[in-house]
Amino acid sequence: MRNSRLACAVAIVLLATVAGCNRDSSSTMSGTEPAVATDAQTEVEPDASVPDVDLTDVVETNAQYVIGISYPPSASKYPELAAQLKGYADAARDELMQAVAAQPQGEAASAALYDLSLSFTEVLETPEVVAYAADGSSYTGGAHGMPLLARFVWLPKQRQMLTADRLVPDAAGWQAVSAYAREQLHTALSQRIDAEDLSPAERAELVRNAGRMIDDGTTADAENFSQFEPLAGPDGKLRGLRFVFPPYQVGPYSDGMQSVEVPASVLFPHVAPAYRGLFEGGSPSH
Repeated sequence: MRNSRLACAVAIVLLATVAGCNRDSSSTMSGTEPAVATDAQTEVEPDASVPDVDLTDVVETNAQYVIGISYPPSASKYPELAAQLKGYADAARDELMQAVAAQPQGEAASAALYDLSLSFTEVLETPEVVAYAADGSSYTGGAHGMPLLARFVWLPKQRQMLTADRLVPDAAGWQAVSAYAREQLHTALSQRIDAEDLSPAERAELVRNAGRMIDDGTTADAENFSQFEPLAGPDGKLRGLRFVFPPYQVGPYSDGMQSVEVPASVLFPHVAPAYRGLFEGGSPSH
């Protein structure tokens, strides 16, 4: 639910950011997408009207909250992508500040210090693909903070965000990805459980409950695989994708973020033709 609220807030921020550029805001949150998907091998001319975005690190502290947001300097080279990073961070900060404003005052005031910690890091930067990861948490009371996790994969030559639904456009493709991811996650679950000293009954219950979370969180739907990182191969092509899952999607909070690396050999038959040239085994003409 938190990520859904953030997505809505980001869309609003981005719409305001690009309104002066007379660009159409799309459902992919890029704010700069062409009306028709651009072939990944076709370069789009830079748009000088896109404003620069100030990605200055944020540090705010007072008696009620602490905020820390950091950006990688390299992201400023891509204004449209930078706007999305900034929009995601602004949405997280706005949500925290709403919680701060709603805090009880006087004797009913909470002694807990609200906190937002968010870091953007560079995952990959090549002429074809640029990717950044957003990781952090927001604490507004309770036993622990809520995780923040997002991945931004940008095609700089086309000024286009590479999203899961564009990358793999049909259900059969997500069936293949889902089956592979489930197998890897179930194997990792068994290994974790085997490392613990559990009775047969405890083990069976844990396998059943955690296994259900894996199956529910990896149904064959692009939304379940919306957060991914490109994996660079030795020849400059992508050797696969690392799909990342926040706490609660495929396991309890205590398991933290989980991930599965899906190789290009599994993905390639299902990748949209426009993007096959990005992967090992693909070429601009295929």
